[in-house]
Amino acid sequence: MKEAIILAGGLGTRLRSAVPDLPKCMAPVNGKPFVGYVIDYLQKQGVEKFILSLGYMSEAIIYYINKDYPTLQVQFVIEKEPLGTGGAIYLSCTKATEQNVFVTNGDTMFDANLTSLLERHLTTNAGCTLSLKPMTNFDRYGVVTLKEDYSIESFKEKQYYESGLINGGLYVLNVTNFLAESFPEKFSFEKDYMEALYKQRKMTGLVQEAYFIDIGIPQDYLQAQKDFSQQQIISNKA
Repeated sequence: MKEAIILAGGLGTRLRSAVPDLPKCMAPVNGKPFVGYVIDYLQKQGVEKFILSLGYMSEAIIYYINKDYPTLQVQFVIEKEPLGTGGAIYLSCTKATEQNVFVTNGDTMFDANLTSLLERHLTTNAGCTLSLKPMTNFDRYGVVTLKEDYSIESFKEKQYYESGLINGGLYVLNVTNFLAESFPEKFSFEKDYMEALYKQRKMTGLVQEAYFIDIGIPQDYLQAQKDFSQQQIISNKA
């Protein structure tokens, strides 16, 4: 499987104080737009085809990709109005050429091993497989629990947790199964697909102890600057 969808249409309102005039995925980290690191990570693990889901300031992202990645095999899918994460993924899936695709965010880096994630997805015959990151002392994320067969047991709401598994925002998605679902045009992938249907559909998870950063708030954006400048980001090899 060599195709990935990158969600890069977010407004980045919480990051405006640090990055006032760019879409969130274009926030510079150590002199490079963050989405560039996401593309590099996926390419290192064998991804060859990209679908970028765009919205806010899409022209800036397209210009950057065409300039810095001139040979990239990429399709740009532009939302005329915000469709939510689910609507964006659904529209992108209509352009996919593979039976299964990786899905990730343009403002998040989870240095997980994609081969392992795909193996879990295929061996469990899942419709969607989530990458899960162990975390301690947090309140920014909800928690995911797994059954012994790796299927999703529950999604728990955001609150303070001493420890737990968070959704790393990196998935393998069965395109055919997902497109066969009935959704409104605008919907949340997390709420209206995963959390609403995990008891009726086969969804599994894989826990990976790898570097994770979400630059959606100024504090973590500044942390990313430190991490990337110190070259702490070492991608797993597929």
